[in-house]
Amino acid sequence: MSQLENAQVAYQGFTEQFQSAIISTVSQEGVPNASYAPFVMDENKNIYIYVSGLSTHTQNLHAVPKVSVLFIEEESQTKQIFARRRLNFDCSATLVERETELWNLIVDNFESRFGEIIPVLRDLPDFRIFQLKPSQGRFVIGFGAAYEVDPSDFSRLIHITK
Repeated sequence: MSQLENAQVAYQGFTEQFQSAIISTVSQEGVPNASYAPFVMDENKNIYIYVSGLSTHTQNLHAVPKVSVLFIEEESQTKQIFARRRLNFDCSATLVERETELWNLIVDNFESRFGEIIPVLRDLPDFRIFQLKPSQGRFVIGFGAAYEVDPSDFSRLIHITK
């Protein structure tokens, strides 16, 4: 199997080992905020987060609907701390309106994945679902092994050579 084929296989299952993603947002004043959120992902690599309206990152997403999402290998699992396996997506954020067909589908997906906490959150009016739609991405396996996620097909990688 080629290096690209090996990377492709690693990429396809990479996010499955995570229940939450690191998210980076920015306020209207340009103040950055790093946080995390549990997520579900659809077949098109759209990431859905279910977050409190009281949190800084939610307020930032309303003001500036752009977010960077990071999935990164556990430090204890890495062979080289300077080359942790990671996947980053630059995304636009869209609020999913409550009680729509999409909202109900995503809440059901959250409940399947995270269990009995979701019916509790469903009844809290400040909790919102955002769809984070990737515009570009990068998957890094290690030194000299970096790949762009194909922006025309988020299931494919392109080896970065320069």
